[in-house]
Amino acid sequence: MSAATANVNAQTLRILAHDEHVEADGTRQIALANDADPHTLKEQLAQIERIDLQFPAFTDGRAYSQAFLLRRRLGFAGELRATGDVLIDQLVQMQRTGFSSAVLKEGVDAADAKRQFERFAAFYQGDAVHTAPHFATAD
Repeated sequence: MSAATANVNAQTLRILAHDEHVEADGTRQIALANDADPHTLKEQLAQIERIDLQFPAFTDGRAYSQAFLLRRRLGFAGELRATGDVLIDQLVQMQRTGFSSAVLKEGVDAADAKRQFERFAAFYQGDAVHTAPHFATAD
């Protein structure tokens, strides 16, 4: 993967300032509690545009598992938004597990957050979005 490709991939995670986030309204957008099973949404996924997944604390990683399940096993193609205690050093992993947007905590600089994606040019393993390992896609 070239640096240009990595930068394109990094752009797939939209970073939102705290004041840009609007809570899920329960119609085409829902919030899934981090102790809820994503499989309970299976029949509704075609009607849902956005699912907010909560990080109540940066040490609680259940939303990573939920995102991966929603993307890879349930085929959810809509927006997965990380909310709550979102730290900038977790953004790359959020993208790799299937999140499409993340809401920064109040007072966090979005420019600092975007720089996280410049730190890694490529990944050897596949992820929730780009499933093929690096060696299978390398030129």
